[in-house]
Amino acid sequence: MATFNLFNYLEPPNACYEFERIYSAEQWHKKQNWIRDYLAEYQPDIIGFQEVFSPDSLKELVAEQGYEHFAVVDEPQVVDDFIYSRPVVGIASRFPIVECEAIKANMALVQTLGLSSDFSFSRKVIRATIDVPHLGKCDCYVVHFKSKRTMIEIDEACLAENGEKLSPEQIIIETLKAQVAGGWGSTIQRGSEAALLMVEMIARREQSNNPMLLMGDFNNTLVDGVLTHLLTNTLRFVSTIDRDAYLAKYCLQDSWDLYQTVKTVKTDYINESQADGCLLAEQQLNEKLTNASDPNQSENVLRNPTHYFGATNSVLDYILLSCDFDASYHDSLYEVSDYHTYDRHLINPIFDRDGESTDHGVVLITLTLRS
Repeated sequence: MATFNLFNYLEPPNACYEFERIYSAEQWHKKQNWIRDYLAEYQPDIIGFQEVFSPDSLKELVAEQGYEHFAVVDEPQVVDDFIYSRPVVGIASRFPIVECEAIKANMALVQTLGLSSDFSFSRKVIRATIDVPHLGKCDCYVVHFKSKRTMIEIDEACLAENGEKLSPEQIIIETLKAQVAGGWGSTIQRGSEAALLMVEMIARREQSNNPMLLMGDFNNTLVDGVLTHLLTNTLRFVSTIDRDAYLAKYCLQDSWDLYQTVKTVKTDYINESQADGCLLAEQQLNEKLTNASDPNQSENVLRNPTHYFGATNSVLDYILLSCDFDASYHDSLYEVSDYHTYDRHLINPIFDRDGESTDHGVVLITLTLRS
C-alpha cells in the first residue's frame, strides 16, 4: 500500500493556481511516464493520491497499470474556466472498492470545540471500504490535511485607515502579523481535521469492526503535538484491562514503528537460531513479537524524510494502521514486513528522469500474512 502526493497533477491546457502554470505536452507526458514507472516498479495494490486536479486522467492512467477500481469524492475548484485550485484526493485499488464516501465532521462536536459553524475539511477525506484478500472489508482513509501556509494573505496594495498606502516597513510588519496569526490558524485547522477524523474513524470501527488504514500527506510531523492524537495511547480513569483492550481496538499505530518492531524481533530470532544451531519454533517467534517493546528505544533507526524545504527536511507522509496489522496483537492477520520511502528524485534527481516528478517522497508498506 502506498501514499503518493502527485504534486499538481493537472492535464494541460489547464493551469494550476496561476494562468502561466500550464504543463507543455512534453512536460505532461514526462510526468505521466514518471508515475507509470513508479507503479510498474513497485506494484502497490492500494494507493492513496493527493494533489489530484485531473481525476479522469488519473483514473485512465492507473487503469492502464491494472488498477480497475478508482474513486474520488470531490471535484477541484475551477476559476476563470481553466485555472484550477483546491485539488482533491483519490484512491486506486487492484481489489474491489465496495463502498466509498466523503467523511463529514460531527457538527455538534465542531460547535463544542468552538470552531466555525461552517467548518469543513480543507480537502474532503475519502473513506473507501476495500475487499482485501484474507482480511475482508477494510476501511481505507485518504487525507491531505491543511498545509502550514498562512491562512491570512496581505495585499501589498492595502491601504491605511486614512487612505494612504502603507510604507514598506509597515507592509513588512503587517506581513509578519499575518504570518503569526495565519500560521496558527492553519495549525488549528489541521489539528481539528485530524481530531474530528479520528472521532469518525472510532465511530465507524465501533459500528463495522472493519480494519482501518489512514494514509496521506499530513503536512505535519506526528511528534510536535498538533497531530499526536492520531496515535493516542492513553485513556484516563479506565481500568488497565479495559484501557489496553480499547486502545488496541480503536487506535492507530504508525506503520514505521510496526515495521521496526517486526524487523528487530526477527533479526534477533535469526541470530538466536544460528547461535543454537537450529531454527526456533514459529510459536516462539510469535511470542517474541507479542512481547516486543519499542525497538526505537534501543536502536537509533533513522527514518527517511518525505519532504525537503531549503536546508530542512521532515516526514509529512504517513500510513497508520489499526491493530489488525500489528504483529504483536494476538488476533492480527497481517504484519508490516517492509517499509520503503521512494526519494531518489529528491536526493539525487536526474532532470531527464525526474524533471516532472513530485516534491514528496512516496511511502510504500508491504503487508504479509502471518503464519
